[in-house]
Amino acid sequence: MMMFLARRTATLGITVLLASFVVFLIPYVTPGDPVRKIIRSRVAGDVIDESAVQALTVELGLQDPLWVQYLRWLGRLGSGDMGLSYTSRTPVIDQVLPAFWITLSLVVVTLGAAGAIAVVLGIAAALQEGRPADRLITTVTQAFIALPEYWLAPMLVLVFALKLSLLPSAGWEGPASVVLPVAVLALRPTSYFTSAVREGMLDALGAEHVTAARSRGLSYSQTVWKHVIPNSLLPLTTMVAVWFAGLLGGSVIVEVIFAIPGMGRLLYDAVLNSDIPLAQGGVVIVVGLAVVLTTTADLIHRLLNPRLRMHHA
Repeated sequence: MMMFLARRTATLGITVLLASFVVFLIPYVTPGDPVRKIIRSRVAGDVIDESAVQALTVELGLQDPLWVQYLRWLGRLGSGDMGLSYTSRTPVIDQVLPAFWITLSLVVVTLGAAGAIAVVLGIAAALQEGRPADRLITTVTQAFIALPEYWLAPMLVLVFALKLSLLPSAGWEGPASVVLPVAVLALRPTSYFTSAVREGMLDALGAEHVTAARSRGLSYSQTVWKHVIPNSLLPLTTMVAVWFAGLLGGSVIVEVIFAIPGMGRLLYDAVLNSDIPLAQGGVVIVVGLAVVLTTTADLIHRLLNPRLRMHHA
């Protein structure tokens, strides 16, 4: 197990380093000269003074070799300095952190709701395998996957905000404003989580140790609670981490439609305004957290699964 932890830690470090290099290269692979973009955002008109371009190139250190620029950028990043936004001229970190906490809150509530609903539906479907309740749950949850967010979000706004006036149509002001965005974001993870719990339950119900527990006189309900449900929930640890990372950076459509000032909206605006430092800062936070979450979920999955622990012992 210690060797496995050492390998995963080394892999985590290498992955974060590679991801940071890819993020650093954003200005160099996007169309246009970043220096001219900065100057154009500061002055009116399309005529750019070449002496200003040269001066800003030296000021930003862009005349240095790429690897020198990368190490310098990495060093600043390590001290929490993400630079200044091209558009607002304020520190990137001051814009990224508030947006990050909003998106994090949205994702936590979304996955909490999706996980709770999926556990109930998945267990119910497995215990009713092949019966109408199982077929209904499976059909409805699979239908969730086919509903695109860009269609579902306006429909929910039309019905619950404009027609029924039950919920606000946009904004981030109180629990009521969270309901519709969470409903849109939670549909797909709920479907996948339900399927995973159902399959895990069915596999666990047919496992040898469950049969042995029954032969020792354990009742059906005791067997389900002690041996089936805990094992069936193991796949959720990895799935939740993967969805967590995906939703952190993939909530753009929902945040734009519902006017939520989170990371998705921040990155959307940064790309529209060619605000490279702001885009780099946002992507670094999202990618870094995604890598850490995925690795943590993998470790938890192995710690909770005795067979995997023995395999890596």
